[in-house]
Amino acid sequence: MKVIAITQPGEADVLKLQERPTPDIAESEILINVKAAGVNRPDVMQRQGKYPAPDGAPADIPGLEVAGIVEKSNHDRWKVGDKVCALVAGGGYAEYVSVPGDQCLPIPEGLSYIEAAALPETYFTVWTNIFDIGQFKEGDKVLIHGGTSGIGVAAIQMVSALGGTVFTTVGSDEKKAMAEKLGAEKAINYKTHDFEEEIKAFTNKQGVNIILDMIGGEYTARNINILSTEGKLIMINAMNGRMGQVDLLKVMSRRLTVTGSTLRPRDSKFKRKIGMQLEEKVWPLLENKTISPIIYDEIPLEQAAEAHKLMESSKHIGKIILTF
Repeated sequence: MKVIAITQPGEADVLKLQERPTPDIAESEILINVKAAGVNRPDVMQRQGKYPAPDGAPADIPGLEVAGIVEKSNHDRWKVGDKVCALVAGGGYAEYVSVPGDQCLPIPEGLSYIEAAALPETYFTVWTNIFDIGQFKEGDKVLIHGGTSGIGVAAIQMVSALGGTVFTTVGSDEKKAMAEKLGAEKAINYKTHDFEEEIKAFTNKQGVNIILDMIGGEYTARNINILSTEGKLIMINAMNGRMGQVDLLKVMSRRLTVTGSTLRPRDSKFKRKIGMQLEEKVWPLLENKTISPIIYDEIPLEQAAEAHKLMESSKHIGKIILTF
């Protein structure tokens, strides 16, 4: 099979097309003939040598989400020919990938392989953090940093559709317009406005219940300042630095929660639980078009380096997908 391999840690051009043996499948696994694969920030970090694959995943083939057709199955639910999307621990930039069947979901009715490849990593991440860890409830106010990233466009739509009020930060007026079109109550261009002051003004200094942050660094103290009583700050990345200041007195007096997660190393049992919740609560919203995957660009597998350069430019709004 054809794969995109990381030939050495470095810039995007270290990604090269290679031939590898098609993987075998173990008990409870399926083999997917991949039609499309999502591109994510962790893929870029893995390529740079900053995010090694967990045990059992290919060390030099990135890719955390795919969509395609079941080629072989050792799993009770899936049969040959089924159309699925899957959350994988690595190896998604390949024509075939083996994955535990519990980490797969049916492609929602009416969605293409390209649209379905935009779902697993993104939607699993949003549900895990905002709805599972964050214990989101209808009426909550949620601040989502990086509102036009793949995570951001999914989170805005999911929170809005399930009864929340969304605030978000973005890097341009074009992205501001898109975030608000997707359902954000207010999108803030962080390059021209202070998001802390904007949130305080817009919420009458009451703040927000949940913050999903992928920025870290100096955002940390400002996030703490705009959390409401018993609010939750949930970290999923630290693009601007892993060290941030936390005013412990504010944490104690307002009973705040500061937490975070990484999805990739979690076991299949955990991912199955999240997948079941998505299939019940979110898949119907995709099928009736209440929410939709936002695809920015489709790039052939052979041009994976260009996809990574686009990801690093942060020009995109929504998902970048590799096509096969």
